[in-house]
Amino acid sequence: MASRAETGNDQNTYGLMTRPNKPFMIGIGGGTASGKSSVCAKIIDQLRYLDSNGRQVVIISQDAFYRDLNEDEKKKAIKGEFNFDHPDAFDYKRMLQTMKDLTASKPIMIPKYNYISCTKEENGVFLEQPDVIFVEGILTFYFKEIRDLFHMKLFVDTDADTRLARRVNRDVLRGRDLEHILNQYTSLVKPAFEEFCLPTKKYADVIIPRGADNTVAIELIVQHIQELLRPSKSEFFPDSKPLVIDYECH
Repeated sequence: MASRAETGNDQNTYGLMTRPNKPFMIGIGGGTASGKSSVCAKIIDQLRYLDSNGRQVVIISQDAFYRDLNEDEKKKAIKGEFNFDHPDAFDYKRMLQTMKDLTASKPIMIPKYNYISCTKEENGVFLEQPDVIFVEGILTFYFKEIRDLFHMKLFVDTDADTRLARRVNRDVLRGRDLEHILNQYTSLVKPAFEEFCLPTKKYADVIIPRGADNTVAIELIVQHIQELLRPSKSEFFPDSKPLVIDYECH
């Protein structure tokens, strides 16, 4: 997306709109391989098409905040026995501080996690005052202090068979053994989803069944984001009630 025009003061002006200091934060939760990244991409594509103001939109994955593993945990990870879907697998404090810095429009470095060494790499992605921030992950809404920072919360609700099929295809392409993939899914991934991820669905303002295939839901979400970002809606409706759209199919 095009870079923002600098005005020489603390705010950036887009045509008739003056951007608030606080960026608009959107959280996207959902199970493994539910299509969270695809939903982000489709929303951003439509925002890019409809928005002529050149806002900077970024996507941050919760995976960037996996914590460094100790030697025993690394051995388990190699065997597929470490539970990366458990809340304890994440560096919660670092993620929270990063989110607070983003909310305050402070320049920050998003870490890059190395899945081979199970540690964060020194180099990362530098962000400086983005306007709209998407944060996606399986436990995006699990931690209350992080959850409360979002202006909008989306949950991608894809059926278990579809998620499993996508995960198997993805991991096979990564060179992993099918039996190993299925054992890990049934013993770690599925139980963690049911215990930690699925209960966070209740915090969502918008539930999106079928993920990126649900074009109606995505179009309505884009329209709502545009409404929240209108010039007359300074500070992104901090006291307003969020749009709640539940597209559950019965």
